[in-house]
Amino acid sequence: MPKHSDAGLVLQPVAPPRNLSREIAERIAAHIAGAKLAPGAKLPTEQEMVAAMGVSRTVVREAVAALRADGLVVTRQGAGAFVAPDADRRPFRLALDGLPSIAEVLEIMELRASVEVEAAVLAASRGSAKARRRIAQALARIDKALRRGEAAIEEDFAFHRAIAAATGNPQFPHFLEYLGRFIIPRQSIRVAAHRPEGQRAYLETFQREHVAICESILAGDAERARDAMRQHLGNSQARYRRLAAEAGGLAG
Repeated sequence: MPKHSDAGLVLQPVAPPRNLSREIAERIAAHIAGAKLAPGAKLPTEQEMVAAMGVSRTVVREAVAALRADGLVVTRQGAGAFVAPDADRRPFRLALDGLPSIAEVLEIMELRASVEVEAAVLAASRGSAKARRRIAQALARIDKALRRGEAAIEEDFAFHRAIAAATGNPQFPHFLEYLGRFIIPRQSIRVAAHRPEGQRAYLETFQREHVAICESILAGDAERARDAMRQHLGNSQARYRRLAAEAGGLAG
């Protein structure tokens, strides 16, 4: 059962991610960014976080250290960790944990599109042969996952990350990793889960769009790559709005 601290932070066990300390740090940072933890608020004690989240003291300490390095948290000897006084004036960051509305997910999709369209252009115009092969390989892995009847969420992310990496600018893949699961929004709404045939049609459509993007990049056609990525992400937003509405996700 989730536990509530005096600071208002909801604590609950987390499923083992790739990096537990980063996951915990991101959750706390999201609470700070979302004003659920105000400047000066005391964080739960190390012992409370260990018990509530089911992780080791080392993981908790690494998470707090990461938050301190980001300037979000200050520690006081014998008193614990507190939200930094100026945490609400930190540089740009997104509250990606537990977004409260579909509208905010769509805002992030729009931001993502502005970055990924340019990434496709750069991948087509200056991506190395090796980087382009990785894009094609990522596309093939999506095909295999779809043939197994899977939603190919991880494979989809890997495809988009391969395009970002092909730009040769490490900030592009870093940005996508920062967005994390919200780069593939169907994780937040189970696409047409009550209609398997609808889900299959959805997955086949987005894969056709992926093929168009990949072919444009492999051909070195930057303009076509731009158009293909813009169409894909625009269609994704339109599909997401429609499916969210069908699922009642736009209510409220």
